[in-house]
Amino acid sequence: MASALPPIDSPASRHHRKMRRLKDQLAKYMIAFGGLGVIAAVALIFIYLLYVVFPLFLSGSIEIEARYPTPAHSNSQTLLLAMEEQTEIAVRFDDTGKSTFFNTHDGSVIETVELALPPGAKITSFAAATPHTRIAAYGLNDGSAVVVRHNYKVSYPDDIRTIIPFIDYPMGEDPIIIDERGRPLIRLAIQDGEEMSMIVAMTDDGELLVNSGEKEVSFIDDAISAETETFSIASDLGNYSYLLLSKEMDIVYLANSKGDISVYDVTDAEYSEQIEALNLKADIVSLEFLTGDISLLVGNSKGNISQWFPVRDDNGTPRLTKIREFSLDTNAITGIATEHSRKGFLAIDEKGQVGIFHTTAEKTILREKLMDVAAKTVAIAPRSNAAMIEDQQGNLAFISLHNEHPEVSWTSLWGEVWYESYPEPDYIWQSSSASNDFEAKFSLIPISFGTIKAAFYAMLFAVPLAIFGAIYTAYFMTPKMRSVVKPTIEIMEALPTVILGFLAGLWLAPMLETNLPAILAMILLLPLSVIAASYIWHCMPAYIRNTVSDGWLAGLLIPLVILVVWVSFSLNYPLEALLFGGNTQQWLDTELGVSFDQRNSLVVGIAMGFAVIPTIFSITEDAIFGVPKHLTNGSLALGATTWQTLTRVVILTASPGIFTAVMIGFGRAVGETMIVLMATGNTPVMDFSIFQGMRTLSANIAVEMPESEVDSTHYRVLFLAALVLFMFTFFFNTIAEVVRQRLRKKYGSL
Repeated sequence: MASALPPIDSPASRHHRKMRRLKDQLAKYMIAFGGLGVIAAVALIFIYLLYVVFPLFLSGSIEIEARYPTPAHSNSQTLLLAMEEQTEIAVRFDDTGKSTFFNTHDGSVIETVELALPPGAKITSFAAATPHTRIAAYGLNDGSAVVVRHNYKVSYPDDIRTIIPFIDYPMGEDPIIIDERGRPLIRLAIQDGEEMSMIVAMTDDGELLVNSGEKEVSFIDDAISAETETFSIASDLGNYSYLLLSKEMDIVYLANSKGDISVYDVTDAEYSEQIEALNLKADIVSLEFLTGDISLLVGNSKGNISQWFPVRDDNGTPRLTKIREFSLDTNAITGIATEHSRKGFLAIDEKGQVGIFHTTAEKTILREKLMDVAAKTVAIAPRSNAAMIEDQQGNLAFISLHNEHPEVSWTSLWGEVWYESYPEPDYIWQSSSASNDFEAKFSLIPISFGTIKAAFYAMLFAVPLAIFGAIYTAYFMTPKMRSVVKPTIEIMEALPTVILGFLAGLWLAPMLETNLPAILAMILLLPLSVIAASYIWHCMPAYIRNTVSDGWLAGLLIPLVILVVWVSFSLNYPLEALLFGGNTQQWLDTELGVSFDQRNSLVVGIAMGFAVIPTIFSITEDAIFGVPKHLTNGSLALGATTWQTLTRVVILTASPGIFTAVMIGFGRAVGETMIVLMATGNTPVMDFSIFQGMRTLSANIAVEMPESEVDSTHYRVLFLAALVLFMFTFFFNTIAEVVRQRLRKKYGSL
């Protein structure tokens, strides 16, 4: 016999109610704490991403550290200023044949070196090679040249850094004879590489001479020797003011102040490109190579600096093309110093203004007036963290630069950029290279496009299968069969995506490449065969149809699906021979102009679709199965068919859940990493073709983050990509929640 309940106001009842209220309050606060914790965690992730990304958008700044008279300035003109990497010591080459090392912070002279010039020789020209080589050359009036290098020995006695500067002669102290006839060299250019060196000189009567030498290293004392030869590539050139030789020692540029320019290919002494006019509205007053020696920076008398590089025309001939222009002010540019390892530069003008620019980002970082007199000579440190500017009155300013991430701008991230050696502006992601002269390409468009493309094809594969499967499972399938099918599909969600990616990359991709006609045939035959089988079953006599319950009909399709798959693969080679000339990939390329990558969007769509299907199926099936039975029974009782009840009652009622399932699946597809990483070629191309690969935001972060330098521009741009992915999913989830709430409000009253 059951025990009687205690009275409602008894001590036991009061204690029970008290404990129940306590448990309810505890559960309430725990749930609230958990919810707030999730919100806080998401907010902290967002804040941390912003914290890492924010420095990308800080503007640059400059600060004058010291001012002092130019060392050894008396009765001499500065030909070159340069600094060593630590920015503690600088060197000044002047027109008297002296090099002066001095302290950058106070201008105190450390050492003055008399260069080994021949007695009685006069300096008629001067040139500096690519800055990182630290090499310069003096052209003399007897047709010879002396090549020098400023060098630095770094040691750490007693753990104190000590830098000892010195001058050496990489091509020997003896002058190099450029012109056997002894004519003065009025223009000079020099480059030095690991295997060869080259000097290009113009004589006073307009002949252009090239002196090149192959280097040989002695195995005995590591001494370097070079056998040189000199030849002429042009004569009667006229009055050219500027002579530049590319670091690859293949192209020579000659220009005058009016903008006429001649381009010579040194590898073919007979070839000369037609003289071009740069079509400037002002005179050229400064001409320098941008880092990498592909682009020319042309400073004019109206304060503008334009970037030019060769672009091939319709005939395949490279033509100098104006790419972009920067403005310092309206005063003549007096000097341009290019950064040693980035595509940025510093410019000065005759009114003492200084500007810092970056070409790829098309960005003016700052413009500031630093002096009241004309700036004459400028140098930038190897790490681009300091500069030196000499003014017209012989004073020197040592400046610290704060310009950590000049490569980033709205244009470089989201716009079309005309990169060096490209035929036209484009969206490119290519963050690194083996060369220090590399032009970093940080466009987020290709990898954002790849993210959307991968998610689109995955959803295109997953949504129909998952939703239709869920509808059939929840509404038509027998409970016994449902108890097997639903857990089986849901357990697929526990399968690690790295396994799916592994199978997709190493098994599915080669299989699809070999059997592409079979796959295409299967996509066409499977739906048709199911429809045909359904029609045939409908036409069967009633006594045959009654032998199988409606809820078990799906089981009859399993042998049919297996048969269609077998037939499709059996017809693969006959179909390929009949329709595609025996080679499907070649046919796609020649007939349709569609290239075929083995690891492509089709592979990703199938593999990622299998990863997304369990999520969409499970939520959709629960939403449909949870529709109250009185709604379906009432609809059927009023004479509606099963199909009418499904489409007009069940699906509408379950639509908030179905929409939620699709959006959660979409979020899963957008953030997927391992499948995309392993099943595609990871090429950041913008091509919506199903036979081309892609690179997604998440895969790009996974690939490049381990190799990026902490706090570098590359590192922070990868965090920016993560922020974009975060915002992307947040935006679509917010839209999805708004739509879901409206659907719930609209159909919740059914």
